[in-house]
Amino acid sequence: MSENDRVKGTFSFISLGCPKNLVDSERMLGLLAQDGYSLVPDSELADLVIVNTCGFIDSARQESLGVIREMIDRKKAGLIKGIVVAGCLAERERDRLLEEVPEVDQIIGVFGREEIARVAERILGEIHEQRSLFRPAAIRAMDDTARLRITPRHLAYLKVSEGCDRLCTFCAIPYMRGKHVTKPIEEVVKEAKELAADGVRELSLVAQDMTYYGLDLYGRTRLADLLNALEEVEGIDWIRVLYNYPQHFTTDLVMAIRESSKVVPYLDMPLQHISDRVLKMMNRRHSRAETVEIIDRLRSEIPGLVLRTTFIVGFPGETEAEFEELREFVKSTRFERLGVFPYSYESDTPSARLPGHLDQDVKLARRDQIMAEQQPIAFAFNQSLVGRELDVLIDRADPNQKGRWIGRTYADAPDIDGVVSLRGKGLRPGDMVKAEITESQGYDLAAKAIGTPVRGGQAARTGKGRSLNSSILPIIS
Repeated sequence: MSENDRVKGTFSFISLGCPKNLVDSERMLGLLAQDGYSLVPDSELADLVIVNTCGFIDSARQESLGVIREMIDRKKAGLIKGIVVAGCLAERERDRLLEEVPEVDQIIGVFGREEIARVAERILGEIHEQRSLFRPAAIRAMDDTARLRITPRHLAYLKVSEGCDRLCTFCAIPYMRGKHVTKPIEEVVKEAKELAADGVRELSLVAQDMTYYGLDLYGRTRLADLLNALEEVEGIDWIRVLYNYPQHFTTDLVMAIRESSKVVPYLDMPLQHISDRVLKMMNRRHSRAETVEIIDRLRSEIPGLVLRTTFIVGFPGETEAEFEELREFVKSTRFERLGVFPYSYESDTPSARLPGHLDQDVKLARRDQIMAEQQPIAFAFNQSLVGRELDVLIDRADPNQKGRWIGRTYADAPDIDGVVSLRGKGLRPGDMVKAEITESQGYDLAAKAIGTPVRGGQAARTGKGRSLNSSILPIIS
């Protein structure tokens, strides 16, 4: 580190929320590092702490506020000089946040992230006359290159668009992130090449509404074209497509997924509910019949497809009969991966004004019933994999068992789904190895390596059965 770097100061970073927020965090980390600030893993060793917050639902806001208050306590104890609160909570609460936590030195909205280095300089220079910084929502996609990545070297998230045009009645994301803005195909490919050159093997594409990609910029959806372009990026072994709205699954898109040598047959498609009346109240713009049709089509046309979905239970006015309709749908459709959330009351969303809000204990009970319905389905899917040979990407050494490794198959997205406990020699994080699945362990699997590990950049296509590693640095929560 040069003398000039030391003069700039040190900072610690805490990133909360979704992978899209993580990309913003990595961009801010890169900007600070380029400007001469030094990252340290422990906030007690830092001059400045940046907390990139989530503001999606109440539980996420409370988590963010808890972290902020912890940093305030450290500031009062003289351990740190300044606190910056960035991201979705800052954007959603704006100056009300400073009223709740006045000890914070600066709040920065989602679209003010590019000015983080200037903010750091002002705070460490004890210039405090302006304590909030907000910029208008982006009208073109922001540049996410030159990030300081905090994912493992072989894994990266790539944000292909910003914002959302859907206006679901339970969701505040359009108010925080603005309208949908597509990142041009050539810019996504450029970023993918940069990440591949940095050792990335799995690229997880993220957006608020993935299948909408391109409509605002090109006049038609172009996710298929994007996937075909990314197919040509050398060094990338897996492409995972997350957060797909159940519309715009064109013939070209299905073909691009099916025929790709890199796009894994795993789709995250949040459905939220299945009752037509509830879907209409949610402003989801698709019906039960359309949902069933797209699921049947995807499963019939994409071999080995693993579907992940999420549902909301206890939406205002959800009747017992509508809940039972959802429960029976879960039972009959047999999603390989599924999550359930109790409806979260958000005062600034349209659903807050709907009649028939349910008690929290009812919502929690309904969540538990859906998960009880799903558990044997998930366990049965894992049991069906026993005896099969699948590629596994190594995440890390198993800290509890010498000679074992933690990895994942193609059926498991990082930090969301299950893992594989793998027995093998000569392995290291980031390796891809053929393995025989030997045991189902509930949501997880056990396996033994039967092939020679393939290092990054050497993988050849052997079927859509690969996975990769994941380890999170201490600066990430």
